[in-house]
Amino acid sequence: MNKTIKVALAGAGAFGTKHLDSIKNIDGVEVISLVGREFEKTQEVAKKYGIAHTTTRLEDSLAIKEVDAVILCTPTQMHSEQTIACLKTGKHVQVEIPLADTLAGAKSALEIQKKSGLVAMCGHTRRFNPSHQYVNQQIKSGQFHIQQLDVQTYFFRRTNMNAMGQPRSWTDHLLWHHAAHTVDLFAYQCGSPIVKANAIQGPIHPALGIAMDMSIQLLAASGAICTLSLSFNNDGPLGTFFRYIGDTATYIARYDDLFTGKEEKIDVSQVAVSMNGIELQDREFFAAIREGREPNSSLAQVFNCYQVLHDLEQQFQK
Repeated sequence: MNKTIKVALAGAGAFGTKHLDSIKNIDGVEVISLVGREFEKTQEVAKKYGIAHTTTRLEDSLAIKEVDAVILCTPTQMHSEQTIACLKTGKHVQVEIPLADTLAGAKSALEIQKKSGLVAMCGHTRRFNPSHQYVNQQIKSGQFHIQQLDVQTYFFRRTNMNAMGQPRSWTDHLLWHHAAHTVDLFAYQCGSPIVKANAIQGPIHPALGIAMDMSIQLLAASGAICTLSLSFNNDGPLGTFFRYIGDTATYIARYDDLFTGKEEKIDVSQVAVSMNGIELQDREFFAAIREGREPNSSLAQVFNCYQVLHDLEQQFQK
């Protein structure tokens, strides 16, 4: 495909605008339709980014013949169903993490993708952050082997707010969203599947109906272990922090930045064409469409992550 890739983006909130900012830096791609929950607010975003078509219904965007691909930045509970809708209308699709909030949803989306032959990937952004790419290069070159990955995913969300401090129309989830990042990254970096997983969770929030604290242990076939702590109760430094403990070095990754275990910053500016993990994720999506290939973070590649999440959820229900 040599022509300009025409894109519809669904979800004009905090994460949708991150994708819109990233796409501005990618040649040969144009967002021509924007879907949002509130029409007037969506129109404001569309005007800012020069997007001609605005709607509150994904099906309106899917009906536009010129749309080649869709990026879904919608509530988690919609992801699987909307991914399937995009594929069934012949559109390539990138769905933000998570692919689904049930194993059945993830399985259904993967089955439809296989039948369609279209490019479908999930936004497992940690695969694309320059910090984690640097570690991955060290692993592939044989210079570093993971012994333990220690991860803290901490937010302060005792009310239903998004990353911009605005009220959410849906409820986020520590297991099916935030743990998905680490479960997938751990297996990806180890180059081997997760063979054992344990989890415990704290009390269920009376209003939000979710656990606000969680602890997960993982064992990879390689023998590496992972300890993941998650909280929506943490009133302190926010975000996700990864400590790679290996046989030759210790690395600390904070999103796109990387440090040694002694807090010495590592230059990762030459790892990829951008220092923005979201932009690199989008570049992979559009490159896969142009080249007619499977993208990194395809539905098939990330599916095992959702099997592990399902198995962990079953432990909570015992």
